Amino acid sequence: MRSRFKIEAVVFLLLALAESCWGQTARGLSRVQTPSISDNFRDANQLRVKSSSDALSTTTASAEEDIGRCRSASRPLLGELSMEFEDVCTETPSRLACLEPQQECPTNAGGTANQPADVSNNIDRDSKSSSVAVARSQNSPEFHHDIYYRNKLEFALDGGWLPINIPFVFDVFLGDAYNKTPLNYTLVPLIASLRWHIDDVNGPWIFRGNWDMTVSGSITLIPRGPETRYFSYDMGIRRNFVPHRGNVAPYLDGRLGLGQIDAKGPLGVSFAQGQNFTFTVNLGSGVRYNFSPRYALSAGLNWMHISNLYLSEPAFSNYGINVYGPMFGLDVRLGRRRHGIP
Repeated sequence: MRSRFKIEAVVFLLLALAESCWGQTARGLSRVQTPSISDNFRDANQLRVKSSSDALSTTTASAEEDIGRCRSASRPLLGELSMEFEDVCTETPSRLACLEPQQECPTNAGGTANQPADVSNNIDRDSKSSSVAVARSQNSPEFHHDIYYRNKLEFALDGGWLPINIPFVFDVFLGDAYNKTPLNYTLVPLIASLRWHIDDVNGPWIFRGNWDMTVSGSITLIPRGPETRYFSYDMGIRRNFVPHRGNVAPYLDGRLGLGQIDAKGPLGVSFAQGQNFTFTVNLGSGVRYNFSPRYALSAGLNWMHISNLYLSEPAFSNYGINVYGPMFGLDVRLGRRRHGIP
């Protein structure tokens, strides 16, 4: 009995000791806080945000350093470009405003002469200035240099009415009597010519001008006289007296040629021409009015002589024809101006 009692006492003590140890263990475990799922998620987000902010700050710092290097490297180039842009902006309006010579640059409204003006407000004024400049250019010396210049080529068409008969003007040098025949003529020459200006305008005072050479072919109608027509080839030279101002330029010209006429002297007509083959002389003077560098009109007096230079003598006398009267012409420039002016 006593041994059984001892065994039960030992078991009781062991159970009490075990219970005591388990209670202490449970109380210790209850003090330990287990993290919840929300706490873990919040911590993970905080960690991710912190990592992203660190990376962003690092990237921003690197980008700022790159931008700083780019600015420092491009600053000289940007400075030069801005200076050139300012020069263009300040010079262009002043140049546009100073198209007319001997005129000061106008000051733009609300600014200085170097500031660009409002284009929309200056369209009408610019168009008026251009028209004034064109009108003034016809009275400037440069206008004449566009008309009379070296190697200029022109086409000329001249026509005249020559009804006034006179003696041969050079009889005094030939020893002949200074008289005219009783047979009167009226000549109507139609002359097509090419004019080649052989030099530029030069010379002093009233002799200022240039020379042009003329090659012509003409048909002359004879409404009064025994003969009816005359064909000729002529070459000559003209002096253009070019003033400093104005559109009118006087001229003197002379032409020599040879031709063919339907002579009536061999047919027994008194004082008519002695043979078909003849020579001709033309002397004239007048003025030329230049409408533009391309077109011009001329008007003046022309003397025309036709004779066979005594080749028909002694069979037939050489009486010749000597008439003068008004002559009119049209001159048209061929090709383009040597410097490209239309």
